[in-house]
Amino acid sequence: MSLTPDNEVRSREELVAFLRELHQEFRRHGDEWENHTLERFLEALAAWVHDAPGVYRNFGKEFPADGSWDFFAQALYAATLYE
Repeated sequence: MSLTPDNEVRSREELVAFLRELHQEFRRHGDEWENHTLERFLEALAAWVHDAPGVYRNFGKEFPADGSWDFFAQALYAATLYE
């Protein structure tokens, strides 16, 4: 599974599908995630949201100032591996 700013989640329904896929990915390979405990996941989630403007800049994308369904999905995915 890979999610970058180029792969957008545009609706609540797409976000739900993404979350279900993320959950299944955790069930299959969660022990391989950098942040495989809730504590580490939430810490990484907060760090990624804080640093997100730079992440988007690195991909040559404009940061969504008001947030979006896509931003939320990006943040959740990033928390699985962000340090």
